[in-house]
Amino acid sequence: MNVEIIAVGTELLLGQIVNTNATEIGIRLALSGLDHYHQSVVGDNLDRVAAAIRQATERADALIITGGIGPTQDDITRESICAAVGVEMEYSESYATELRERWERRGREMPATNLRQADYPAGAELITNSKGTAPGLRIRVGRCWVFAVPGVPQEMLPMVEDSVIPFLLQQSGDAGSAIESVVLRTYGESESRIAEILGDLFDASENPTMAFLASAAEIKVRLTARAATAADAQELIAPMEREIRERLGSVVFATGTEPVESMVLSAAAERAWSIGTAESATGGLVAGRLTSVPGSSSVFRGSIVAYSTDLKRELLDIVDAVVSDHGVVSEEMAIAMAVGGSARLGVDVCLAVTGSAGPDAQEREVGTMVMAVRTPEGVRAKTLLLPGDRERVRTYSTTAALHLLRLAVTGEWWH
Repeated sequence: MNVEIIAVGTELLLGQIVNTNATEIGIRLALSGLDHYHQSVVGDNLDRVAAAIRQATERADALIITGGIGPTQDDITRESICAAVGVEMEYSESYATELRERWERRGREMPATNLRQADYPAGAELITNSKGTAPGLRIRVGRCWVFAVPGVPQEMLPMVEDSVIPFLLQQSGDAGSAIESVVLRTYGESESRIAEILGDLFDASENPTMAFLASAAEIKVRLTARAATAADAQELIAPMEREIRERLGSVVFATGTEPVESMVLSAAAERAWSIGTAESATGGLVAGRLTSVPGSSSVFRGSIVAYSTDLKRELLDIVDAVVSDHGVVSEEMAIAMAVGGSARLGVDVCLAVTGSAGPDAQEREVGTMVMAVRTPEGVRAKTLLLPGDRERVRTYSTTAALHLLRLAVTGEWWH
């Protein structure tokens, strides 16, 4: 069964709200083994929403519309379904009574606009909303089942999980199918190089399929298989996963979704090492990633953000000769920052970052970022030239720095 998603709301188009609903629905469709080929976002305009509904119902077996079924004037999904299908709006007196009783139980007077939630397109069935007052809708349009669910995630997800997906599985007869995915996370090679190494596997892959996903400094290789059961799907994935690991070697550093900062902290905890950072160009971003992990205080002690050169001298004990002979954007400076930060913070491991993030060049070409890590096993620096504007450079630098920290803490960098 092919299921399509339409998210309704001008705020989504303006970027005021991130469209997490489509993501969450997509995840649940995949886990249920239901095909999903199209998503779209439409603003609060009746004609445009109706046109999107008509287009989707012509190519999909099911359509899930999220948003636009609340009580306000810009909630136009019901009206748009009527316009797209060519039916009249009807009114559920029983649901209107239920709404009034809900408000009475709260000891509050119900605004008259709430009664708009008792409207529904002729031929539609109301779906109970266990978390709110706006009921969902289900209506058959030709060969396509159309669902309207709330835009509020806390109301939408229970309705999709409890009412929409079970119904679709029953209709499709696919209740016994499963889709499984494995994500191999890599660091140290470009997306184009990974694609080149795995090109023949990609071309030949049908089930499982392969996809490349670039995310900051990581490249993810996703393998997805469909079979009667989850175990069968995993068996299809296993031989391809083994082949990819053999070809890429240590470039593959993890599977799943555990963030690299969590991996760093776990590796340091295993060795009973404490961690600190000495940051300039990243302005504390690395420390922010590390401290975002619950329980990080057992490993992470603190950070020194020394942005100006005089503070590098004062807080990290950088001697004048390092600045005069090598400059601020240099491996010598990064090593001195890592050593000084380790002593000042009293930590076993210290990561240092300096560089020229832009938009104006500082000593070196914009995008030149220098990182160093000091551990009880040694100290080492690396210079990277990263693309993009200032924020992109800083984001890439933060992820790259965490990976160098991972390699240093595990000892891989020294070997």
